[in-house]
Amino acid sequence: MIWSPAILYVSTFVVSALLALGMTPVSIWLATKWHILDVPNSPVKTHKLPVPYLGGVAIWGSFVLSMILLRFLTHFPTGTLYNLRGLLFGGTTIMLLGVWDDVRGLDYRFKLLVEVIAALILISFGIRIHFISNPWVAIPLTVLWVVGITNSLNIIDIMDGLCAGTGFVAALALFFIALPTEAIYVNFASVALAGALLGFLHYNWQPARIFLGDAGSLFIGFSLAALSLGESYTTVNNIALFAPILVLGIPLYDTVLVSFHRMRRGKSIFEGSKDHFALRMEAMGIRRKRVVQTTLLVSACLSIAAFLITILKFEYAALVLGVVVAVGAFAFNALSSVEVKE
Repeated sequence: MIWSPAILYVSTFVVSALLALGMTPVSIWLATKWHILDVPNSPVKTHKLPVPYLGGVAIWGSFVLSMILLRFLTHFPTGTLYNLRGLLFGGTTIMLLGVWDDVRGLDYRFKLLVEVIAALILISFGIRIHFISNPWVAIPLTVLWVVGITNSLNIIDIMDGLCAGTGFVAALALFFIALPTEAIYVNFASVALAGALLGFLHYNWQPARIFLGDAGSLFIGFSLAALSLGESYTTVNNIALFAPILVLGIPLYDTVLVSFHRMRRGKSIFEGSKDHFALRMEAMGIRRKRVVQTTLLVSACLSIAAFLITILKFEYAALVLGVVVAVGAFAFNALSSVEVKE
């Protein structure tokens, strides 16, 4: 039987979501049994009681199983299967790194080394920046992009539903942007990731019964970074190269904001602090649930802007991008003026 792409996309999304709904309680049980808990033992922690980790394992498992099941329902082109293997191998490496960090705690330098290795796995399977033909430039930039996005999702994992929700919106955005050009591996992997995140959010929404842990936030960031490299974006205009930056604008924005304020105070950018935009919004008197809801709405608007700049003429795309940059700069200044208690 030959299944239509639409049926396969919907089936992949639904199956992945159902798997996450079923696997997340198992992760909660295992994390509790093995005492893999996020204990609020430092001033940076914002929750009050220990919460199970291992949410990332459920998301990874749902994503991988849905992709394996999909393999038996369709005939992927050889190149697509090759790309998907790279995503699965690299993503599994990142997930295991995150579990290790959740259980034992790792030095940031070792984590960066493994993240670079995972990025090189992607490159070896043909997932890299393609709009730069010179490999001596494209490969280092690809590694920088993958490692940067991987950690940026980890940085925003500070409120229930924030990281997983942002990842869900970004995955759907990458799917819709890739859909017209039928970048098959991006399409299927995006809906599989979105489905897994939606199923997980049932347990991670406030108040969360389980956290992503580094296994989850790093895996989400790595997967989104890899998927964003699967499109050329420039079929209409070159400004569309900024589309993945807009799709992933929330984690990138927070990374810049946090790094700026940590460096301004003479602190290492790898040292924890409460400089995050979400915590600054909370300091302004906005309830946590509203902070997350607002963030997801902004992420959706950025995704729409990303889609628009891939289909509009150069001058209109430039206008959309200019408006986004202007609003972002205004918000950066406003948030920077908010005092947060360490």
